Amino acid sequence: MPSLVDNLVQALDDECTMYEKLLGLSSRKTAIIVSGDLKALAEITDEEQCAVGDIQRLDKQRRRAMEEIATVLNKDVDSLKLTDLIEILVRKPSDQKNLALQRDRLVGVVENVRRVNSQNQELLISSLEMVKFEMNIIQSSKRAPQTANYSKDADTTGDVIGYYTSGGFDAKQ
Repeated sequence: MPSLVDNLVQALDDECTMYEKLLGLSSRKTAIIVSGDLKALAEITDEEQCAVGDIQRLDKQRRRAMEEIATVLNKDVDSLKLTDLIEILVRKPSDQKNLALQRDRLVGVVENVRRVNSQNQELLISSLEMVKFEMNIIQSSKRAPQTANYSKDADTTGDVIGYYTSGGFDAKQ
């Protein structure tokens, strides 16, 4: 079983390393979102997708290692958690310590990735709201206000002040 635990620790270490890479990319993404550089945003998003693919591959390795350990321990793989395995390894303090360190490292880096991604999401939402606001201003600036002219039925006539045409010139002058 020691080699199985070593395989699990190695898989966790590799997964942590990839999450740290993803955290770096997400942190760089924050500055790119603020600057509004769409080309750089597309490039960094592609890099993030590659990192996520690597994380998924490493996650499968970690699951495989957990399945092998669960089989040896005659435990249900779905109910066996890392914290349970750490408690089981009480008689092997070095393995227990290595596994606990990697688990804590993974929990910390995943929480940081989650925090930065949440911040990036808020920035993107704000940017989209600003674009929508600016589009509304542009569209409303092309519309002229209606006059207060009323018809016999007490409805507005819909006449506009200084009718605005988009482009060209007024040939009537």
